[in-house]
Amino acid sequence: MADLFDTASPKSPAAEAPRPLADRIRPKSLSEVIGQEQILGPDAPLGTMLAAGSLGSLILWGPPGVGKTTIARLLADASDRAFVQISAIFTGVADLKKVFEAAKLRHAQGRGTLLFVDEIHRFNKAQQDSFLPHMEDGTILLVGATTENPSFELNAAVLSRAQVLVLERLDLADLERLAQRAEKVLGKALPLTGQAREALLEMADGDGRALLNLIEQVAAWKADKPLDTNALSTRLMKRAAKYDKSGDEHYNLISALHKSVRGSDPDAALYWFARMLEGGEDPRFLARRITRMAVEDIGLADPQAQVLCIDAWNTYERLGSPEGELALAQAVLYLALAPKSNAGYVAYKAARAAAKKTGSEPPPKHILNAPTKLMEEQGYGSGYQYDHDAEDAFSGQNYFPDTMKRPVLYQPVERGFERELKKRLDWFTKQRTRRQT
Repeated sequence: MADLFDTASPKSPAAEAPRPLADRIRPKSLSEVIGQEQILGPDAPLGTMLAAGSLGSLILWGPPGVGKTTIARLLADASDRAFVQISAIFTGVADLKKVFEAAKLRHAQGRGTLLFVDEIHRFNKAQQDSFLPHMEDGTILLVGATTENPSFELNAAVLSRAQVLVLERLDLADLERLAQRAEKVLGKALPLTGQAREALLEMADGDGRALLNLIEQVAAWKADKPLDTNALSTRLMKRAAKYDKSGDEHYNLISALHKSVRGSDPDAALYWFARMLEGGEDPRFLARRITRMAVEDIGLADPQAQVLCIDAWNTYERLGSPEGELALAQAVLYLALAPKSNAGYVAYKAARAAAKKTGSEPPPKHILNAPTKLMEEQGYGSGYQYDHDAEDAFSGQNYFPDTMKRPVLYQPVERGFERELKKRLDWFTKQRTRRQT
């Protein structure tokens, strides 16, 4: 009796098992790769290397589904090297030794090896170092793929021997070209309206592999008429946005939020704030960073900003999610529209630098207390002028160490409340100069 799960007849050995759509439309040459013109074009890094016949080791850095594996495979074909693929997740030291031994044998026989290492950032330092001698003697051409910033995740020795190429997420035009190629292979158009088709592309979130998986599902549906956006969203689950609370996306998005606030753009600030919440970010982390923005970028231009951030933080702690997140969102809007000044921040850093430079210089004796007779005899407190007894309650005395030239640390700006502080500072400076002369 024939195996119920055997769909290929014994008499037809040429029959193939079903293959995923992503595998069926895999590019046959680098010219067929969709997107990544910034590295594949004639004058781009890879195009230049291949034209010169001088392909070197590479680190391909980019998000999932943008063609890292495909490009590595095609580079092996273009340079007439054996293609060997391993994953840092599943490969141990013993496995690496076997890979290197096989590559040495090929090298002795006159053929090179392109070793593609997926998730290379997951290898520890010792494992990464094991590649170095084989890269240097030409046994392997290393092409590593990573979704994490190589500057933080890879050894300096590996980075010094490989060129880092940045791959970008596919834009909607790239995804549409990929969808058209898939339809050609499938032999039919997707049963979607125009708006539903756009929604499908957006669901992929710049990931070509994810798009092909979605297309494969949609193409299998039996539909009497094109499905609209509502029908599509009912049948398909929206792909979760790419966000790693400890990885690059975390730092990229908080940087975008901070700079949008600093740039006084409330809409952009609120968007990035929402992106982080949608990605699962801890609102308490956002509360801390928002408060930091008030201190660092607004400062005394609006002293109320810091108070409002602390109040929003306390409100979140009392209400929790999701209601408390609205208080944080309102704080973000307030900060974006507040007058900006980093004068306090700059002054603080300058004061720290001055304190470090002057070491243990003592305060001038006239501002030191003299609780003992000996200290009084040493001149402690001698000549001190009680400011409340002075004209306008300002004596203009020197409060820096006697050996230190008076620095100018705090320079308020002509914005917000600091405009008023600048008037006060200018008045004190003028009076100090007048009374000291």
